Amino acid sequence: MSDQLLFNPRTYDPAHFDPETRRLLRATVDWFEERGKRRLIEDYRTRAWLGDFLAFSAKEGLFATFLTPEPAAGQDGPDKRWDTARIAALNEILGFYGLDYWYAWQVTILGLGPVWQSDNAAARDRAARLLDAGEVFAFGLSEKTHGADIYNTDMLLEPNADGDGFRATGSKYYIGNGNAAGLVSVFGRRTDVEGPDGYVFFAADSRHPAYDVVKNVVDSSKYVSEFRLTDYPVGPEDVLHTGRAAFDAALNTVNVGKFNLCTASIGICEHAMYEAVTHAQGRILYGRPVTAFPHVRRELTDAYVRLVGMKLFSDRAVDYFRSAGPDDRRYLLFNPMTKMKVTTEGEKVIDLMWDVIAAKGFEKDTYFAQAAVEIRGLPKLEGTVHVNLALILKFMRNHLLEPADYAPVPTRLDAADDAFLFRQGPARGLGSVRFHDWRPAYDAYAAVPNVARFRAQADALCTFVETAAPDEQQSRDLDLLLAVGQLFALVVHGQLVLEQARLTGLDEDVLDELFGVLVRDFSAHAVELHGKDSATADQQAWALDAVRRPAVDADRSARVWARVEALAGAYEMKA
Repeated sequence: MSDQLLFNPRTYDPAHFDPETRRLLRATVDWFEERGKRRLIEDYRTRAWLGDFLAFSAKEGLFATFLTPEPAAGQDGPDKRWDTARIAALNEILGFYGLDYWYAWQVTILGLGPVWQSDNAAARDRAARLLDAGEVFAFGLSEKTHGADIYNTDMLLEPNADGDGFRATGSKYYIGNGNAAGLVSVFGRRTDVEGPDGYVFFAADSRHPAYDVVKNVVDSSKYVSEFRLTDYPVGPEDVLHTGRAAFDAALNTVNVGKFNLCTASIGICEHAMYEAVTHAQGRILYGRPVTAFPHVRRELTDAYVRLVGMKLFSDRAVDYFRSAGPDDRRYLLFNPMTKMKVTTEGEKVIDLMWDVIAAKGFEKDTYFAQAAVEIRGLPKLEGTVHVNLALILKFMRNHLLEPADYAPVPTRLDAADDAFLFRQGPARGLGSVRFHDWRPAYDAYAAVPNVARFRAQADALCTFVETAAPDEQQSRDLDLLLAVGQLFALVVHGQLVLEQARLTGLDEDVLDELFGVLVRDFSAHAVELHGKDSATADQQAWALDAVRRPAVDADRSARVWARVEALAGAYEMKA
């Protein structure tokens, strides 16, 4: 029997979506399954460009249907819309088969962000036509010297003598699809205007003679380019944003696009889990299957429930993205959570399974070998874990201590256009974002032993914020703050997991086992905080007092293990 919590190509039927979405998702799965595992791995090993996948996408209208907002589609495509729920579903599928495929799609999303936010109707029409033609897009923000520090861009736009347009000169680095993009959204600054008013986002074409692809900076099918513009002509029809609006467009694009990291990570872990459990169940050591050893069962069970937690959190976060508006910006917390917390959970899931399958994880004919490499990139694709933790901390006091009233957010699988994502407004004011009370999600599962223990730890964190929070001097100690951020992230993670568990009727055995893992995680981060150089005596005492032991239930663990064991042989990609 198929596990309903994990994606399985054999049984996948996205019946909760409209007919055209179901057709496209299923067609994508079938395309990969028909290619088979040998071809998938060979393309990965030989760094083959994804031309055949992009040809499939163009033929089916995949990118055009999923990535064209309704206003840009006009009468041309009744199924076209920007629907975060189905975008997330495709992320998971592409991650399942290979991060290279997901990456071409992901950076297309980023490249489109500044365009769909722009008032430039000609540029929007151009983007829609390019999508219909099967083109990919790119997001020209990062630079070799400055990274994604947009305050210091060296992409310079010199005004033309007649005042009509510019000539752009400069280079960009780490730009996916930069070798083939029909449109590259490029961030730069004018040479004749100082300060924020000089920012410009403009559209470039990778095929233009003044656009030079220097190289692929990674050894991968993912074409992560360095490109250089030399006197590239930028006309009025190419300008997407100017001034502060260009700065806001960059950050708001990240809010929309980098959310996709979480579901890609989930897909990678799901495919790897089928391989790992199947191998471990069939491997005989000392006359017994590897899965007979208690430590192996614990590691695979931990991996399974962590993966379930990743899915529950990400699915619930989609609802907040789709329900966002000017007066509800809670997504701004859940976005760095998906980029940081879900993706680092993915690393833990892979590591737990790798400890079990050992040398098998290196074999060249396994999906696991590439999963073990690719899972590392996702937490690092958006400013590193540290940057996202620092961002998450901006919301801590309001989230924990100052709840506001909001109407309940329903499950959002409706076929609607997520229009607000392209009119988010100024990228500031994070400290003023308010949240609904996190406690009711925990109260609903107060009878589940490990949820209750974790709730006690969450309450203790509130006490910490009120009585022992870092003072002004400690607030400059990022090393200390990051430990606090990990504790807060766990509370937010648990909250959305519980909300989704209630909406989906999750088995309470799985939930209890998962929260046993979270209790251990909270305790580990508390001990880490205790050991920080600048931790005060009160903070050290609080940290040790927050350590808890999970509630142990052998029968519950055995029931959850049975779910994991059933994954053996449940899916294997055809050769």
